[in-house]
Amino acid sequence: QVQLVESGGGLVQAGGSLRLSCAASGRTWITRAMGWFRQAPGKEREFVAAMRWSGGVTYYADSVKGRFTISRDNAKNTVYLQMNSLKPEDTAVYYCAASRGSWATPDRPYQYDYWGQGTQVTVSS
Repeated sequence: QVQLVESGGGLVQAGGSLRLSCAASGRTWITRAMGWFRQAPGKEREFVAAMRWSGGVTYYADSVKGRFTISRDNAKNTVYLQMNSLKPEDTAVYYCAASRGSWATPDRPYQYDYWGQGTQVTVSS
């Protein structure tokens, strides 16, 4: 099993920045990719960003492209989501997820096998 713990959420004004962290533990060597998703009240879970370990390939939702950056610290088994130029519509619970499988559908929740508990991000206008 793989355990994921997110941190770094909070309240920030529009235009500000936050960096989310996702610390992985357990059998991390079985994972092939990591993703970030978010879910706002009354809405479906939405893809934000993903990274494939092989080659460090990244993939972003159009809504965050150019503002968010996903990165990884191998030594710490931690994945980060740097969020800049935040907007009120970025308000949501943010989840990290790990995938054991292929990179075929990195933007789909079913691609991922393990999920964290989520961290709240609130952007005030």
